[in-house]
Amino acid sequence: MSHELLHQPKWRVIDQSHFGPLFDAKQSFAMDDTLCTAVGAGRSDAVVRTWVHEATVVLGAADTKLPYIDEAVSFLRQEGYRIVVRNSGGLAVVLDSGVLNISLIFPEMKNTIAIEQGYEAMYALIAAMLASYGARVEAGEVIGSYCPGSYDLSISGKKFAGISQRRVRGGVAVQIYLCVNGSGAARAELIRRFYEIGRQGTKTKFAYPDVVPAVMASLSELLGRELSVDELLVALWRTLQSFGGELYSSALEGGEWNWYEQYWARIVERNANVSPEERAGGAKQ
Repeated sequence: MSHELLHQPKWRVIDQSHFGPLFDAKQSFAMDDTLCTAVGAGRSDAVVRTWVHEATVVLGAADTKLPYIDEAVSFLRQEGYRIVVRNSGGLAVVLDSGVLNISLIFPEMKNTIAIEQGYEAMYALIAAMLASYGARVEAGEVIGSYCPGSYDLSISGKKFAGISQRRVRGGVAVQIYLCVNGSGAARAELIRRFYEIGRQGTKTKFAYPDVVPAVMASLSELLGRELSVDELLVALWRTLQSFGGELYSSALEGGEWNWYEQYWARIVERNANVSPEERAGGAKQ
């Protein structure tokens, strides 16, 4: 499986997979908006950003409308999780040290990138990454999973990854979370309880998922071998190189920090209602 978006002459690699527990997921969403702006303005090559956040539940805007959201958030905090409301679509997902996130950020200057194109590019990349493990990856909604979507990625009917997209100022960020190791069912049970507490049997206009933990698993569980985030990172770099691109390591530069500060302020403001104790902001990475 191949895809033209993956044939970039150069990939700017920003690896934030080892920043540790102080790395807040709000920083990631500000970072991707910054990189979309830079790529869209022609100030950056296409970007692949890798990131890991520990013990975090990322909520979608719709999740904040749950009738008993305060109680549901309190439950997640009691379980030791930070709460972040994302600036793109989708619903609640679990991030931890066994979940690798990848963002592919493309320019939309010359040709419009259809939504399906972005999803297909990420699907093609992951399928190619996992081919050497003998995995047959399928795309399609997995009923009973958390944050269900038409581009859920699964093996043997069990979901291990979900894809989302965000478009900012001429840049397109295609984002995926990959459950590399740990228990997919345990992560799903956390989100099942979140919705159970958040709804408490109340009928809602929005259809929240009825999570069935058994339909979710990590790659380690599905492939029958213990995989690490680092091993998947190596597979990612090799796979991108196989599409003909040159990879070079980078961090935010110069004027990009100014954009970052603006996007950081926006996401902190968005999160103020759910996380009032974080109103003051946080650290830069």
